[in-house]
Amino acid sequence: MLLLNLIVAGVLVSICFAVHFAGLVGLCALIRKRGDTHVNLSTVAGQGVAIFFILISLFALHSIEIWIFTFAYLALDIFPDVETAVYYSTTTFTTVGYGDVVVDKGWRMLGAAESVIGFLLLGWSTAFLVSVSARVRSFEARIEQLDDD
Repeated sequence: MLLLNLIVAGVLVSICFAVHFAGLVGLCALIRKRGDTHVNLSTVAGQGVAIFFILISLFALHSIEIWIFTFAYLALDIFPDVETAVYYSTTTFTTVGYGDVVVDKGWRMLGAAESVIGFLLLGWSTAFLVSVSARVRSFEARIEQLDDD
């Protein structure tokens, strides 16, 4: 059973990494493509819109990744219904792990793998958000410098 856990976990982790990587690359491309043509980053409102868009996009990416594990739990018949599966997946992915819903002993390693991947992907998203925020702030500093000249 452990080998099956590791195989399923490896496949799901790979899929989640690929989804996250593609999502972040897509966001980077969108940021570069749109630049400051659609959002005026020299205003507080424009910066807020840009950061809000990034936050919503990151939330959507994590939701997709949570649902990937949810569908796996349902396909493996680990949980009886969608609500329980998505609840467990969300609390595990975010490493909250309340413990009120647990998997059968045979699938504990799959839950542990989801927790590890969730921790890593949330950290990756945080680093991405900090990087984007710094770029927005850097752009604002350049605008302020031009205004001072």
